[in-house]
Parts: sequence; structure tokens; C-alpha cells
Amino acid sequence: MISSRLGLLLALAILVAGAASAAEPQPRVLQIDLDAVIHPLSVEIVQDGLMQAAEQDASAVLIRLDTPGGLLAATQQIIQAIVASEIPVITYVAPSGGRAASAGFLILMAGDVAAMAPGTNTGAAHPVPLGGQEMDEITKQKAENDVAASVRAVTEKRGRNAELAEEAVLESKAFTEEEALEHNLIDVIAADTERLIEQLDGRTVIRFDGEQETLRLEQAVIEPYELSLRQRVLLPLIDPSLAFVLLMLGALGVYVEFSNPGLILPGVIGGVMVILGLMALSLLPINWAGAALLLLGVACLALEAFIISHGVLAIGGTVAMTLGAVMLIDAEVPQLQIGWGVALAVSVPFALITVFLLQLAVRAFRYKVATGSEGMIGEVGVAKTAIGEQGRVFVHGELWRAHSSSTIPAGVRVRVTAVEGLLLEVQPLENQHRPTPPSAGEHS
Repeated sequence: MISSRLGLLLALAILVAGAASAAEPQPRVLQIDLDAVIHPLSVEIVQDGLMQAAEQDASAVLIRLDTPGGLLAATQQIIQAIVASEIPVITYVAPSGGRAASAGFLILMAGDVAAMAPGTNTGAAHPVPLGGQEMDEITKQKAENDVAASVRAVTEKRGRNAELAEEAVLESKAFTEEEALEHNLIDVIAADTERLIEQLDGRTVIRFDGEQETLRLEQAVIEPYELSLRQRVLLPLIDPSLAFVLLMLGALGVYVEFSNPGLILPGVIGGVMVILGLMALSLLPINWAGAALLLLGVACLALEAFIISHGVLAIGGTVAMTLGAVMLIDAEVPQLQIGWGVALAVSVPFALITVFLLQLAVRAFRYKVATGSEGMIGEVGVAKTAIGEQGRVFVHGELWRAHSSSTIPAGVRVRVTAVEGLLLEVQPLENQHRPTPPSAGEHS
């Protein structure tokens, strides 16, 4: 009797535990990948991801880093979003062989938990001036100290080695994952995201506002952040070289449509390419001197078709376009610049094609119409009959009805001065001998 009661109690306990576990939702971790250069679109992705995690009541956000660096302004916006996040943020350098250099190091330090995979490195966060321009010593020190103070403030709040983090900025020091863990720059080394989540389950972290929070990540589901349609389209195009190529090809397609109305396809494809190229470039810091050089290059190529410059305008336009392309993006990060190879490979063919097409268009515009009724004006023929109010002339291999304001004998060479439907108005050519009247056997 007792054993049966114990069995019943045990069964009830199991059912209650099962119901409780079923009622408790499984923890979720939203993973955001930053595996390219840090740019304004990266900011949008992180901000949207953090907002989505908060709305879905996720247990944590995992930002996986594998980046050579990027724009300082975009990096600062990402750090601000991480610091203000309602959800704990885990920054993780992965996979093995990856890195979080420069801007990536600053983002790594901002996480509630900083982690790295084996075989990764971080650091070398010395600020680089936009456009590569030289700064005077005072301005240079201001920029360095500003970034150093920013990373020091974040690492102190996170309880990490602020002095060494500052050296990574001022002295461009870099660290392996073992060195970073040994010197208290990171909290964990984990081979992959699953093992990282296992190690962090039950860990208490100190949020940026000083409050403590325990991570509940047992059997957490890792869900990747889903890019929006706009982000999926623009992310591959954020490469300035690709955006520049799209812009130039699109401009060429639009020009072909304007010079040959009715083709439709070049205009449609060209318009789409121009819009995509401009959208991608609008996300990057533009050097307006480079943009002005691009416009100057296009203007010189257009003038080449109208002005006899013996190639000076064409060469000048090509040089201006090439220099403009190289200077177009105001960033020192190599991945956010248009190289000389791309600039030349686009500018030279673009110049040759546009000059050729422009010359064809100008010549076609200047030529008189050679088809239809308008093409008859100015043609020379022979009066087959006497012409007054009515008569016939042989013009352009055909016999036409004709009339004239003066009487024209048969056999006189005439010039067409106007066309009214199928009736030609003609005038006799000057300085010609009066023709011999046609013989009786000659018929018109």
C-alpha cells in the first residue's frame, strides 16, 4: 500500500516537473555576424538586431566578429547601441583564424562578455585619419586620446584591463586569444558558439549601469539575425569598387537609351544600376572633390564630340574620372577604397565608348534626312514633260507628278524644293542649256 502511494507521488512529481519545464520557454540567443568592414550598414544591422532581441525577449545577443576594422563613426554608434542594450551582449571573435582588428577590438571590448575562439587575434586599434590626410601633432594627439578615453571608459565599466586596452589604441598593440585572456581583456575562450553558450550558462555579468544579471542559457537556441530585403541587397554592394562599376555601367546604359530612343532595355537596366550604385555609395563617406572630378571627367568626354580638341578633352576627361574614382571614398581603410586598377579598368573603356557614341549621335543629328518624303527635298531630276501647273519629273529612280511656279520645258534638269503628299514642287537648275525637244517617238 505504501509502495503504491510512493509510486503515485513519484509519478505526480515527474508530471509536475515536466509541466513546469514545458511552461518555461526555452532560452534564445540572437546571433549577429559582423564579418566584413565596419560601415554604416553594420550599424543598422546591429541596432535592428538588438531591437529585435528585446522585442522577442531573448536571453542574450551574440555578436560574432571577424573584421579588419572600419569607420570610426560607425564603430562608435555600434558601441553606443551595445552599451544601451536591454539584453546582455556577448562579443565573440570567431571562427578560428579570424580577427577583430582596429574597430573590431573596440566593439569586442564593449560587450558584457568578451570571448575569442582559438587561433584568433585582436587589437591594433590606433585611429587612422579619413582620406589619409596628414594631421598636425596636436590634432593627431586629440584623435588618439579621444579613442583611448572611449575604450578606457568601456573596459573599466566591464571590469577589464583598461590600461592594456588603451595601449592597443595608442601603441597599436595586438593580442592572441591566450594573451587577451591572460591580461584580462576577454572573459572566455571557446571553440565555437555552442561551447561558448555552455560556458556562459549561469555566469553573472555586470551591466554597464552597474546592475548584476545572471545569464540563463541552458540548452539555449541560437537564432541567426535575418537581414531585411534592403540589407540583403545593399550588403554585397557596399564594396565601393562594385558600387562604382554599377554606377558607370548604369550611366552608360542610360546614355545608350537617350541616344537610341525605343531600345528600352538599356535604359531600364541602366537606371536600376545607377540607383543601386548611388544607394551603396550614399552609405559611405564621400569625398566631394572626388565626386567633382568624376563630373568634370564626364563633361570633358561630352564636349569632345562637339569641340575639335585633338583628343585633349578625351584624355583630360579620362584622367579626371580616374582620379575622381580613387578619391571618391573618404576612408583610409583599404577595403573601403577604389583602387587604381578598378579606376583605370572602368574609366578608359567608359571614355572610349562614350566618345564614340557621342560622335555617332552628333553626326546623325547633323546629316539631313535621307528617307521618306523629306529626303526628296534638294534632289535633282529631269522634267519628262513640260511642267507648269502639272507635269512629270524623273527623280530618284521614280516618275513623280510635279508642278512649278514657272513653265519648265521637257528635258530640263530640275531641283525638288518642296513635297506636298505625292506632288513635288520643282525649280529649274540654273546655268543649263535649253534642251532639244523630244522626238515624236519618245514617250513619257
